[in-house]
Amino acid sequence: MYKYEYPHPSVTADCVIFGFDGNNIKVLLIERGIEPFKGKWALPGGFMHMDETAEECALRELKEETGLTTAAVEQFHTFTSIGRDPRERVITVAHYALVRLSDVAGGDDARWFALDSIPGLAFDHDSILRMAQESLKRRICFEPIGFDLLPEVFTMPELQNLYEAILGVKFDRRNFYNKMLKLGILAEAEPRTADMPRRSPSKYRFNADKYAALKKKGFRLEF
Repeated sequence: MYKYEYPHPSVTADCVIFGFDGNNIKVLLIERGIEPFKGKWALPGGFMHMDETAEECALRELKEETGLTTAAVEQFHTFTSIGRDPRERVITVAHYALVRLSDVAGGDDARWFALDSIPGLAFDHDSILRMAQESLKRRICFEPIGFDLLPEVFTMPELQNLYEAILGVKFDRRNFYNKMLKLGILAEAEPRTADMPRRSPSKYRFNADKYAALKKKGFRLEF
């Protein structure tokens, strides 16, 4: 019924996918097979179809490019710089997700990179990645994101490694343990037995019910 006289920009959804290998935070990148920036690494993503939302586009692109079908993506910013894509006027709705490395079943063009080994990225994807990192740092203070990055059962050293990798700091072991246990969101997964070695770390899992109740009341982790 209506005809608009002004040109319309194209819209894409790009995804910053974080994983954790036990020591380092990693980011999933895709090697571009077409111009522009053929052969360069980029974030997973693509153009939004007329019949889908930005989130639906992000999930579709992730499935097509990486095999991910269970990721919970979250929007964190919209990038609108003029000239960010040499083909045409393109804005992108950026998302990020936290996944286990084993969940990715992409082809040869999908690869995990440690944050300190990121190659030069196509388009403005370096800026998108850096902003996603800052969003992740803020989020960890309000949510125990190990739900998505750690195995279902984990040790306290593994949890501490995760927080240190995201925030780029080192914590005192005893203070970190006491703070996490005081929150009440960890449940002992395997009770210690008399025959277990004394230095063997206890194993935990997140207590989703207690975490949900704590999140509803509001909390902030201070380190």
